[in-house]
Amino acid sequence: MYDITPCLWFDTQAEEAADYYISIFENSEILEVSRYGEGAPMPAGTALVVTFTIDGTRFQALNGGPAFHFTEAISFYANASTQEEIDRLWDALTRDGGEPSQCGWLKDKYGVSWQIVPPILGELLSDPDQAKAGRVMQAMLGMSKLDIAGLEAAARG
Repeated sequence: MYDITPCLWFDTQAEEAADYYISIFENSEILEVSRYGEGAPMPAGTALVVTFTIDGTRFQALNGGPAFHFTEAISFYANASTQEEIDRLWDALTRDGGEPSQCGWLKDKYGVSWQIVPPILGELLSDPDQAKAGRVMQAMLGMSKLDIAGLEAAARG
């Protein structure tokens, strides 16, 4: 079995971003920080790699300079079972410069893309009643932050 860990490339904000993420998600912590030494490409003491967990999933954040930037081609999918949890995550991840998008997608202040999605969405979209699933799809396409009550209302017709 492989242990695969997403590594997020930051300019200089790796430690700040890891602190930000662990403040938002429960069951999250910084595990280890390695730092640049003297003569390195960044000032000595600057975080090189920060290893952390988000709700038990291991991540690394790397301060590698401005060579690469995040795109929507990679996103993190967060299941949020209640509207309260959707609202809390959405508000936390869009504050201080984050950008809402559509269909439950957003970019946080670092440019990392997230999908904040209730599990019921998958159930409703895969309903054998194609008219019902279609109404849910149309409702979802009109939303930025997903609204469970709105999705359920669309399912009912």
